[in-house]
Amino acid sequence: MKYLSTKGRAEPVSLREAVLKGMPDDGGLFFPEHIPRVSTEFLREMDALSFQEISLEVARLFFSEDISEEELEGFIRNSITFDAPLKRVKENVYSLELFFGPTLAFKDFGARFMAEMVSYFAKKEGKKLTVLVATSGDTGSAVANAFYQKEGIEVFILYPSGKISKNQELQITTYDKNITALEIKGTFDDCQRLVKTAFLDRELNDRLNLTSANSINIARLIPQSFYYFYGFSQLKGRKERVIISVPSGNFGNLTAGIIAKKMGLPIHKFVASTNINDAVPLYLKTGRFEPKESKRTISSAMDVGDPSNFARILYIYGNDLNRIREDIVGWSFDDEETKDTIGEVYQRYDYLLDPHGAVAFLGLSKAMEEINGASGIFLETAHPAKFFDIIELIIKRKVELPSGLREVLSKRKRSIILSRSFSEFKGFLLETTKR
Repeated sequence: MKYLSTKGRAEPVSLREAVLKGMPDDGGLFFPEHIPRVSTEFLREMDALSFQEISLEVARLFFSEDISEEELEGFIRNSITFDAPLKRVKENVYSLELFFGPTLAFKDFGARFMAEMVSYFAKKEGKKLTVLVATSGDTGSAVANAFYQKEGIEVFILYPSGKISKNQELQITTYDKNITALEIKGTFDDCQRLVKTAFLDRELNDRLNLTSANSINIARLIPQSFYYFYGFSQLKGRKERVIISVPSGNFGNLTAGIIAKKMGLPIHKFVASTNINDAVPLYLKTGRFEPKESKRTISSAMDVGDPSNFARILYIYGNDLNRIREDIVGWSFDDEETKDTIGEVYQRYDYLLDPHGAVAFLGLSKAMEEINGASGIFLETAHPAKFFDIIELIIKRKVELPSGLREVLSKRKRSIILSRSFSEFKGFLLETTKR
């Protein structure tokens, strides 16, 4: 299968080129030339399959022309090593818990699968790779964990100084060896801009073999579709008119869900649930996409003013707003609404939400008010303990920390502070990687 640019001004490339290059030369994003369909037999039998079996079937449809069955099985075996259970919260409302990986966030799925694929192609090429990744919180820790000590791969993680939680920062900044944390004096959008500009800089690309581990990389995006199939397979109630609410920041997670739907998973509607960084919900209402400077919230991984993967959503639907509205609705919520929901859901249903899951719960509740007889799934994308300082103030109780998080909190932070100047960032990369 070939991979095309969403801007349509770059030549189609192979999977290997799309993964190792990260971004097309025209500044767009890579996307498969077509979205394959799962069989009706697979959908019928999916309930009896394991998470790994479901993941392998979806992966095979995209990657089997480029990677052997044996290698794909190895990718799945090494990356999908933890569960994603569907938990009932109340009647017809379920939480898909995606936080059982090593860094307690949904991004472990895509990052670990991508690390397997990048390492595979890098070894075949005999190249040393430089991975750049911008993070608003959870991506950085997932990528650091997935790529740590991968031979021939050096990783630079850019995060906005003072704009992610202490837990998230320590999960990014306590690695050594091939992982370097860059603390950027700016916003996530500044971090993302630096990474994108690096991919378009000729000198950097002549000197370094650059790739990205953000969801702009197709190898991290497609594996996120696996858990939509698995979550749907666990739904024990009605499977018609299923709504899935996705807490959305850079919109890779929602894009992966749309891919699953286009593959044949019978999802009735998606909810693009955001915090006050609401460029996409406003687009769905007005038809105008107007990126803004991101604003800080307690759901920090969603503090994105100019979401990269929105370009892929437009591409999938041919820039047709009416077609997009058929599949997606969107709402935004502020911090007070988020806090109130965490407290209310804990009191009424004995279920503890993290701030991102709370935003998704709010969006799902809105959608289910408008769609009668629906079942709803919201994505719980991070363990509540990652935000214990916020949540404990709301529920007035201590939040038990998983052992891995307690260990991280005892480590020393290591980061290099840079401004949001591209020339400074470029100079740092050239100087550091020549050593």
